Amino acid sequence: MNYRELLKDKKRIVVKIGSASLTNPNTNCLNLGKMEILVRILTDLRGQGKDVVLVTSGAIAVGRKALGLKERPTERSVKQACAAVGQARLMMLYQKLFAEYSQIAAQILMTKYTMINEISRMNAQNTFHELFQMGVIPIVNENDTVSTDELEFGDNDTLSAIVTALVGGDLLILLSDIDGLYTDDPHQNKDAKLITFVPEINDKLNAMAKSSTNHLGTGGMVTKISAAKIATASGADMVIANGNDVHHIDDIIKGKEVGTLFTANKNTDFNILDYIKTKQYPS
Repeated sequence: MNYRELLKDKKRIVVKIGSASLTNPNTNCLNLGKMEILVRILTDLRGQGKDVVLVTSGAIAVGRKALGLKERPTERSVKQACAAVGQARLMMLYQKLFAEYSQIAAQILMTKYTMINEISRMNAQNTFHELFQMGVIPIVNENDTVSTDELEFGDNDTLSAIVTALVGGDLLILLSDIDGLYTDDPHQNKDAKLITFVPEINDKLNAMAKSSTNHLGTGGMVTKISAAKIATASGADMVIANGNDVHHIDDIIKGKEVGTLFTANKNTDFNILDYIKTKQYPS
């Protein structure tokens, strides 16, 4: 079976893009050209009749730049202040870019409480489905301005997988600063080999995951493997691809061999709420 060919038929797609993929590495300013292409591709997918969700990082990075802070803040209050400034600016830019293509976008900010509380979770789920019915593209981020240690997801890889499970997505695309899953860290080992296809996640695969040292983001390969466990157990395929070229989204949907494909292994015993409460990944 050609699993890549099956990606052409996906109907509900969640795309996550990280801070490193959204910003220029030398200045930490938003890469407007890349964002414009991203918006155009997502709008085109919506035009094909597919439901689309964008999970975006970048609020703290944008706020940090606007406030003139050279280093990523470590104090929670400073991070939350950066997020408060940056989230508004980031969303304003997304709205402007989507409007250029006559596409309506909506903002959804989430914390763990959104998922843990049954009423909030159902309201969020209903909101997503109503937006899909209206042809709107939801733009999701963690609500960093009010999150606490107990209420934060911690990284948008995990958040995007949880959103995929919540909305019944059948494909999650993680755009990262790496081409996919490697046998070793390719930044340290030139002989590391790209793994293009993962039919199941086992202990050997877990051992290959190495945390990223990128100063812009919070998610490394470990968080992406965790996201793959959640997404595949909920019944979605997942692809890790390099966000340096957002055209990879189109390539993935067309069935081209880009990045690492994790195939869905729906686990009927997997409950996303139990995972959030216990942090026990599906086996």
